[in-house]
Amino acid sequence: MKSQQSTQTMKPATAAKKLGVYLPATPASFQEGVVTRAELNELQANPPEWLRELRRTGPHPRPVVAAKLGVSIAGLARGGVTEALTTEQIEALKQEQPAWLEKERATQAEVRKEAARLKKLKQEPEESGAERG
Repeated sequence: MKSQQSTQTMKPATAAKKLGVYLPATPASFQEGVVTRAELNELQANPPEWLRELRRTGPHPRPVVAAKLGVSIAGLARGGVTEALTTEQIEALKQEQPAWLEKERATQAEVRKEAARLKKLKQEPEESGAERG
């Protein structure tokens, strides 16, 4: 019997992570406050111009940079990329195709291939068991 439901809030860093943006690039008002679940939902549903611009041009946080380059976050670190990058910088890296990026993309492809193989292997006993039953 709760008479009053508490409002769920999160730190700006958590909200930025959920929005896929680099916290230091967000407006000061966002960085200094707390974000409620309702505010986060509103930002996701109807992003203001600053959020649309950040998503479009960056700077992007490392998980976004890694995804755009097709490598892991650890692969970024091994390649010497430790800072947030803009969309322009990411595109430049794609054009340059440095050796580390090619190597990390190949590594990531192997990891995905192995994960798919293991997933298929795990499903096979379930399927053969269903056929016998």
